[in-house]
Amino acid sequence: MKAIILAALVFVPGLSQAARPDAVVRQTVRPVLIRNEHNTLLQLTIDTDEAFIQVHSITIAIEGAVELQSVQFYFTGEETGFSSEKAFGDRMKPEPTIVFGGHARLNVGTNHFWLSCRARADADLLRRVSVSVEAIETSAGRIVPRKETPQLSRRIGVALRRHWDDGVHTCRIPALATTPRGTLLCVYDMRRRMSRDLQEDIDIGLLRSADGGRTWGAPQVIMDMDTFGGLPQELNGCSDPGIIVDPSTGEIFCFALWTNGRSGTHQWTKGGSEPGLEIGKSVQFMMVTSKDDGQSWSQPQNMTRLWKDPSWILYAPSPQQGIALRDGTLVMPTQGRDSQDRRFSNLLVSQDHGKSWTVSSAASYGNTECQAVQLSDGSIMLNCRTERPTKFRTVAVTHDLGQTWKPHATSRKDIIEPNCNGSTYRFDYRDGSETKSVLLFANPHSQKSRTHHSIQLSFDDGRTWPPEYRLLLDEGRGAGYPSLSRVDDRHIGIVYEGSGSHLVFEKLSIDELLKPQD
Repeated sequence: MKAIILAALVFVPGLSQAARPDAVVRQTVRPVLIRNEHNTLLQLTIDTDEAFIQVHSITIAIEGAVELQSVQFYFTGEETGFSSEKAFGDRMKPEPTIVFGGHARLNVGTNHFWLSCRARADADLLRRVSVSVEAIETSAGRIVPRKETPQLSRRIGVALRRHWDDGVHTCRIPALATTPRGTLLCVYDMRRRMSRDLQEDIDIGLLRSADGGRTWGAPQVIMDMDTFGGLPQELNGCSDPGIIVDPSTGEIFCFALWTNGRSGTHQWTKGGSEPGLEIGKSVQFMMVTSKDDGQSWSQPQNMTRLWKDPSWILYAPSPQQGIALRDGTLVMPTQGRDSQDRRFSNLLVSQDHGKSWTVSSAASYGNTECQAVQLSDGSIMLNCRTERPTKFRTVAVTHDLGQTWKPHATSRKDIIEPNCNGSTYRFDYRDGSETKSVLLFANPHSQKSRTHHSIQLSFDDGRTWPPEYRLLLDEGRGAGYPSLSRVDDRHIGIVYEGSGSHLVFEKLSIDELLKPQD
């Protein structure tokens, strides 16, 4: 009897089987971002061979409606991409069931509708939103759409930085860290005029959150070389910040590159930097520090003459978070170009809480941006971006603070990448009376482009990364560059360059990550 009723719902007298409209719902994995005007929830496609069919209403069901401020349908006709130019019906307050009443005349062929939403400013970052299309009323009768993709439960995130926020064209290259007080710090590039890398008008920005990422304060500029040497700001850019927090003292160190002059160059290509130590010839390794939980910062200190080998073309921080070993040693991942113009990854190490630092040997060559974790046996594993054409991560291990290195068993064959920065983090947690740990790794999980932004888990110090524990955050195209850090004893935070915002923050429960994904 039920099947007969459903058939009656889609039967339209006077129309042949071929003439009846066909509706399909497609969904992609993307977070719903606080601060975004539009977050696309689904695409509804209606195909028809009959002219002049009109859509009168679309009925949807929402789980997690309490986290939303409003929802709205848009009609884009034959255009497949999202556009908010033509609304279908009114913007609606979220309810478990909503009927959008409107008027849209379908073209013969394919027609597209998009459902978009705004999140509440106080939406819970651990809640989910799920939406489905229940029915479509048309002049040809009711259509029950089929699902081409699985029903999704969408995460809530924060659009930390967007295009032209506070007059800044582009925000990129985030590094996330957590202070002993539990404050989250995100340092990043403030690319003021355009999206390009150095040389350009770029300062180092900082965002702080004292409530686990729910809210974030106004951005601070913590490194700006202004018009040094009488040159304009666009010839005094600072970029690629790395950050490390000393858990014993609470002092915070932020490192970045400074290029003076050298218009039209890039530090990683020929002409961008030279051997030697001189300002204006070699790109400079800079540092600022904070002793009050990131509220105020020192003036920039130039560390180039202390740390750079004069024969090297470039020495730079890796734009990630450094770590403190169990004995208190500070380890900051770094990178560079040696005298033979070989790209390398290595470490900057302090055993006296940042009073002095030593530079390690290269972990390997043909790799750059990296992040370190301490393994169960006390050794350090460095997970590195590999330069083209290899599309696998370079992984090396040291037992002596980087004096000597050995390739890890997974190096350049197990962990895929599209040539992009990635993030590795050791998360220690309690399981009843037992202390356990897991390694987390985040990157665009692709060998083609910076899509499928994901987190993977390893339960055996990085020897294996079971595919059933890979959590997909955003399958859309972004710039990648994720950075992981602890929020509290049961939660992890991640900032990455996703498809919905220049910088995205999400908060995840370790309990969820420890379960195999559907």
